[in-house]
Amino acid sequence: MESVSTLVQERSHCLPQCVALSCGNDHLTYYQLNAAADRLAGYLQQLGVGSGHVVPIVLERSFDQIVAALAVMRAGAAYLPMDLSWPDQRLRTIVKDSGASVVVVRSEVAERLSTGLRTVCPVRDADIIEKATWSEQVLSPDSLAYLIYTSGSTGTPKGVEITHGNLMNLIRWHQEAFLVTPSSRASHIAGLGFDAAVWEVWPYLATGACVQLPGPMDDLVRSSPAHLLRWLHDGHATHSFVPTALAEPLLRAPWPETTLLRFLLTGGDALRSNPLPGLPFAVVNNYGPSECTVVSTSGEVRPDGPLPPPIGGTIRGVCAYVLDANRRPVADGEVGELYVGGAAVGRGYRNLPELTAGAFLPDPFSAQPGACMYRTGDLVARLPDGQFAFRGRRDTQEKIRGQRVELEEINAVLGQSPGVLFSSVVTQVDASGEKQLVAYVLPDEAAVPAPKALQQHLSLYLSTAMIPPIFVRLKAMPLNSSGKLDVALLPEPAEENLLEEPYPQDVRPASELEAALLATVHGLLGSNGVGLDDDFFLSGGHSLLGAQLVTRVRAAYGVDLTLRDLFEAPTAALLAGKVEALIFAQIDEMSDAEAEAAL
Repeated sequence: MESVSTLVQERSHCLPQCVALSCGNDHLTYYQLNAAADRLAGYLQQLGVGSGHVVPIVLERSFDQIVAALAVMRAGAAYLPMDLSWPDQRLRTIVKDSGASVVVVRSEVAERLSTGLRTVCPVRDADIIEKATWSEQVLSPDSLAYLIYTSGSTGTPKGVEITHGNLMNLIRWHQEAFLVTPSSRASHIAGLGFDAAVWEVWPYLATGACVQLPGPMDDLVRSSPAHLLRWLHDGHATHSFVPTALAEPLLRAPWPETTLLRFLLTGGDALRSNPLPGLPFAVVNNYGPSECTVVSTSGEVRPDGPLPPPIGGTIRGVCAYVLDANRRPVADGEVGELYVGGAAVGRGYRNLPELTAGAFLPDPFSAQPGACMYRTGDLVARLPDGQFAFRGRRDTQEKIRGQRVELEEINAVLGQSPGVLFSSVVTQVDASGEKQLVAYVLPDEAAVPAPKALQQHLSLYLSTAMIPPIFVRLKAMPLNSSGKLDVALLPEPAEENLLEEPYPQDVRPASELEAALLATVHGLLGSNGVGLDDDFFLSGGHSLLGAQLVTRVRAAYGVDLTLRDLFEAPTAALLAGKVEALIFAQIDEMSDAEAEAAL
């Protein structure tokens, strides 16, 4: 059958010297990409990898990561992309659940997994891989192409199984809808464990286009709208997927007339604004759960369109139904739950037959035998033009800064924390209009937990976006007449009801630099309660605010600070030490005259 593997192979034959992957001054041609994938696929086959297997890939964003994904599919297996920023326990849990026997990983990261599996390290094993020979595998549309793990309500991530047939439907629609040709240049900035990364890569490599990766020092590209705009312009990108939180500022930014960008695709959160008139590219809003191969609906957003913008109409090969509680169609304009059917619906959840049966249902509206529809849990209304207006969630699943999180997963982990008798995690809108997590905790009075201790416990299992910055102390559980928690009765967070740290909060800055950095943090987070030793990201900060902090520090002190530095030194005290070290390093490189002038 036609697959990503065969299409890239065809591109390597007809466009061997065209650039497939680009990162700064480095590039990989289609011939080199194909040959590297052949060799790695051959080595994986030597290790017993083949049809029905899953191979986790725990690599940073790189040529090697994309080569590995292609090689795994070429060996007949399914690849499982994983993000190095995930906690070790989450990485281990997912690898174990996938049933993998081989994992592709950097040597220095292998110890983090501690799984006892056979590891393939592209650099360490280069000589062995170079000699391997690939044996072509026959794939069917029902063969697994990849797995994506999403947040699970039981406290354990769940793996979504996507087939080659699902993936090819996405690729063919994308190539046609967005006019992809071998001269196209697409960005690759989505999180590697986020299914949008699938969408950023394969439709373009299947066409012969170029996929551009930000360099290791370009961390602000993925978090700062200004840096992203400059990178897209300077790199002559024609197509870019940008998560909603980053996209909205770009829709209001002045773009150079010389920009070559033609399609700015967004999704992941509810879009709240329309683009300014006169932008040189089309803005397209997209919606789709991971269970339905990245995109289910898509539609261009116009400056004079409705607010909030719709999530578009169904893509080619996909059908959508708006149903009531009895799964009967509702009239256009009425709110109902969205069910997705057609060629995009995945195979189900790995090792979770009951959960699969509850979400992947027989499609009574399809004439195709065995057709399935997926119950999204999202509420929508069909508009007169066939597009859909998003109206919220049916359950407790939420989007926090583009990441899909299950509130019950956070609750499940929080409930295991020492000193917690009961907890409830909800979302509230902060002063900037963004959603934030708020945890309500009924503590054990004999061992009341501190917020930092709870955050540290959560960080062992959950990503940063899933860790609440605010913990409210409950004196009793607010229950309704049925004995269930009444969320409406949960108190608003206030100074008098927050969980307190057991140590004094009046730690004074030890220097003017610490004081200035702490004031900057207070200004960005809108809170004076953040201390010198409080983690910026666990206090309500995120990558966009982090990028602003880095930019302000750069401007104030003239140092080459990066977002990565902030992740390594996330408190005002630690960051002051980092900034001080950068200042001294600059002075050491100066001549005596330059140093005197600077002082």
